[in-house]
Formats: sequence, structure tokens, C-alpha cells
Amino acid sequence: MYGFVSSVLAEKGRHVYTIERSATVAEAVRQMNEKGIGALLVVDGDRPVGIFTERDVLRRVVDADRDPALTRVAEVMTREPVTISPDWHVEEAMALMTARRFRHLPVLEDGRLVGMISIGDLMRWVTMHQQDHIRQMTDYITGRLS
Repeated sequence: MYGFVSSVLAEKGRHVYTIERSATVAEAVRQMNEKGIGALLVVDGDRPVGIFTERDVLRRVVDADRDPALTRVAEVMTREPVTISPDWHVEEAMALMTARRFRHLPVLEDGRLVGMISIGDLMRWVTMHQQDHIRQMTDYITGRLS
């Protein structure tokens, strides 16, 4: 009904913010705040090895009384994050994110990183399509369709 994840990526862009696993949590949080994002893909060279999210900061750093300046991202990241491919339906991605209770999904194609989507990206996409559908139906009902 709402298309594919590839369409969402085409509209929002495919840039993914990353951080090295050796970076400190303080560096990661600073980058997330500067970029206005809630997650960073953790890489070792060019290979994704995890994801570091706001939830990781709260649960594994703040709640555990760890010093963000001394704690490495590799110590507190989510290892082996769930990934999807661009040919997933938007509804499938939303269902997965809802069921598993996470807000960010790396998108891989043939094992290669091609983007990352958030639940916000998907909600914006669905809302945009619903508004378009409502406009079309209104035009049909009121006879404004040409």
C-alpha cells in the first residue's frame, strides 16, 4: 500500500552517520546531538559491527553509572543489529520495528550498507501518502477530478 523502503531512501537520502567502535560514548553523543539524530551505525573500518542509540546511552551508560568520557562505544553498542533490504514493504518494516521495539533499521543490499531508516521516516512517508490519498478521494467525491 505504501511502497518499498527503497522509495523512502530515495526521498530522504541514503547518507548514514557512522562512528568507529573505538570512539568514546561522549564523542558519539556529541555527534548525535550535533546532527540531531538518535542513532549511529558503528563501524570497524567500513564494516558495520553494531548500532549505538539513545536507548543504549540511557540503559548501558547512564543507568549503569559509566563515565561517557571513558566508555568506548564498542562496550555499550547493540551488537549485530537487525537489518532489512530496500525491497521490504514499508508496512513490513514498520511491523518489525513495532514488534521488536526499535526505532532505527540499517538497510543493506547484497551485504552493502545503502541507508538507514527510522520509525519517524516511515511515519512521515505513510502520512504523506495518506494525505495524498485523502486529497484524491476528496477530489473524486466533489467532482474536481479531471
